[in-house]
Amino acid sequence: MDGFHADVAVIGGSLGGCAAADAAARMGYRVLLTERTSVLGGQLTNQAVPPDEHPWIESLGCTARYRALRDGVRAYYRHHLPLSSAARRQRYLNPGGGWVSRLCHDPRVARSVINEMLAPHILSGRLMVWLRHRPVAAHSRADRIVSVLMRDLENDLDRSIEAPYFIDATRQGALLPLAGVEHALGAESQSETGEPHALERADSTVQQAITVCFAIDYLPGEDHTIDKPATYTLWRDYRPPGWPGKLLDWTAPNPETGEPKHWRLFPEEPEDRHSLWAFRRLLDRQNFESGFVPSDVTLVNWPQNDYCLGPMLGVDEFLRSRHFEEARQLSLSLLYWMQTEAPRPDGGLGYKGLRLRTDVIGTPEGLAEPYIRESRRIKAEFTVLEQHIAHPLRSDGAEPFFDSVGIGCYRIDLHPRSNSAGYLDLGCWPFQIPLGALIPVRVDNLLPGSKNLGVTHITNGAYRLHPVEWNIGEAAGLLSAFCLKNRVVPRQVRNDPALLEQFQALLEREGIPLRWPQVGPL
Repeated sequence: MDGFHADVAVIGGSLGGCAAADAAARMGYRVLLTERTSVLGGQLTNQAVPPDEHPWIESLGCTARYRALRDGVRAYYRHHLPLSSAARRQRYLNPGGGWVSRLCHDPRVARSVINEMLAPHILSGRLMVWLRHRPVAAHSRADRIVSVLMRDLENDLDRSIEAPYFIDATRQGALLPLAGVEHALGAESQSETGEPHALERADSTVQQAITVCFAIDYLPGEDHTIDKPATYTLWRDYRPPGWPGKLLDWTAPNPETGEPKHWRLFPEEPEDRHSLWAFRRLLDRQNFESGFVPSDVTLVNWPQNDYCLGPMLGVDEFLRSRHFEEARQLSLSLLYWMQTEAPRPDGGLGYKGLRLRTDVIGTPEGLAEPYIRESRRIKAEFTVLEQHIAHPLRSDGAEPFFDSVGIGCYRIDLHPRSNSAGYLDLGCWPFQIPLGALIPVRVDNLLPGSKNLGVTHITNGAYRLHPVEWNIGEAAGLLSAFCLKNRVVPRQVRNDPALLEQFQALLEREGIPLRWPQVGPL
C-alpha cells in the first residue's frame, strides 16, 4: 500500500477545501488536497451553484482571496469571450444576469479560475492534488489523527496519508465518523441549544433538502424532450406536506412567509423576481456579441427539485444511494414536466425546446453532483446559535466574538427538511466566524474546512454559503500553518491571548477581515 506524508492534508476539494489548501501552501507548507470527484470547487463547480452572497459583496465582507476568485471569474469572461460593448463597460459584470447573485456564471469558468489559483502551488511542488480519492478509514492515537486511508477510485487501490494536521473539507463531514471525532448530525433540541426554532426533541434524521442541479437552454421550434423518467408519474402527482399544490407546478411556498408564490418560467421584464429562468441564469446572451450563442443558459436549482423525502447522512449505503437516485429522478421529472405538461401563458402545454446542457455540467446525463446543504458538524469548543446572529432575537447586531477568524452574512435559510418541516427563513445580522467553532472538543489536529464547523442545524442555514465556506477553509489552512510554525495546537491559540493576537494579525495581513463596519441586517 502506498504511503504519503504532508504537512497538511486537506480531505475534500470543496470550495473551502481549495481555500484551505491555497492558504497552507501560501505559508510554505507541503499540502495534499484530495477530492472524491474529478473536479475541484464543490458547490461552485461540480454542484454547479452560482455564488449566494450578501448585498455588500462587491466592496466588503469577504477575504482577499475570495475576492481574487470573483475577480478571476470576471477576468475570464473579459479576456476569453466576446462580450458585448455594453457588458464590457460594466464594472461589476454579471455574465448570467441571474438575480440570485451578482456573479452568476458557468461552473466551467469557476473550475478554470480555481485551477489557475492553485497552479503556482502545484508547479512549485508545495501542493499535490489527488482526484477521485475518498477517505475510507482513519487511525488515531489518543487525541490525534495519525493517518487517513484513501481509496483510489480510478485504480481501486488504497493509499495512506500521514500528516500533523488534517482538514475535513468534504461535503458531508466524511472524515468525522471515520476518525471518531465527536460530531452533531441533523437537528438539535431546544433543551440543547435554547434556540427558539429548534425542535422539541433532537432528531438526527432531520436534514435539509438536497438538490441535483442541471443546466438548460431554450431553442423554440426544436424538440429536445428527454425520455420519460422511470418515476415521472410519482413526481408529477406528488403533493408535499404544507405545499400549496403539486410539487411540479409553477406555484410554491414563499420561503419567508409560507404564502403561495406564483412563478413563471420566462421573465416578462428586467429584474423579474417571479421568473425561474432568470433566477439562476448562468449565461445571458444579451451580454455577448450577436450570434455567439442561440440561447440563454439557466441553472435549475429551484423549489421544484429540492428533494427532502429522506436523510442523506447517518443512514446505510443502500438507503443513501436510494435517496440520491430519487433526487436525480426528481430533477429529470421536473425537466420532462416542463417539456411536456407545464402550462404556458398562451394556454398550451410544455416547452419542447428546453434542452438539457450536458456540456455545462460535464456529465453524460447532464446532472450535477448533489448540492448538499447540511453536513455533519464538529462538537466544538464554541457553537454558534440562533441567539447569536438572528435579527429577530437581537436589536444591536450579532454577538461579537473575541476570537473572530472572519466574517460573513446570509439569512438563516433552511430549505424543506426530511421530517416534512417546510422552509425556515429568518433575517440575520452580519456575523463573525469564531475560532472556537473550528476547534473540536477533544481532537487536537483535525479542523473543519467547509460546512462542518461548530454551528447548529439552524445556524448552518447562514454559515453554509460560498464566501463563508471559503473563509472557513482559508482560516483552517492558516491555522494549521500557524500551529506548525509555533509548535502549538489550535486550542492553545484560542485560549492564549498572546497567541490569539498573533494569529489574528496573520489573518488580517492575509486579507481576512475580522469584524464588520456598521451595516444593517439582511
